[in-house]
Amino acid sequence: MRRDYFQLDVENIDWVETDGDPEKPLVQIDFRGPDESLRERLTGTEGSLLEAEETDVAYRLQDSIDDPDAAGVVSVTNRITGDFVLELNEEADDVLRFIRAAREYGQYAADPDEGRYRVEISADGEHTVSYEKQTFLVYDADGNLLRGQSLIPSGVEL
Repeated sequence: MRRDYFQLDVENIDWVETDGDPEKPLVQIDFRGPDESLRERLTGTEGSLLEAEETDVAYRLQDSIDDPDAAGVVSVTNRITGDFVLELNEEADDVLRFIRAAREYGQYAADPDEGRYRVEISADGEHTVSYEKQTFLVYDADGNLLRGQSLIPSGVEL
């Protein structure tokens, strides 16, 4: 699937910079491509839609993290098969702001097992699936994990 089939919007991240009330960050991904493609990729080996624990969310930089215009690729993958569910291009600064808000939200969450952020995926505006997530991994252009920029809950060993 082409990256330009996807549109990404985020909500609930400005409160970190304005000292507002904590809100769970939300990333909304809308697919505007061939109808069955997305549902097919979101379907697991058992024939049902993938659950949150069967997916991983990551960001792979295409430039140096020190570059003010750095860009990269957000991906959602099937943890069981390793296949990409979707990929889309995003600016590094926007993704790192989102991760920072999710990290801060985790400090305020009443339940430590509750997700630090929510992912909602839709197709042509029709809700398909939602995931409560705690981890968001960031990799440099060479594929090395950037632990300091990643969202990794305490106690998780990679």
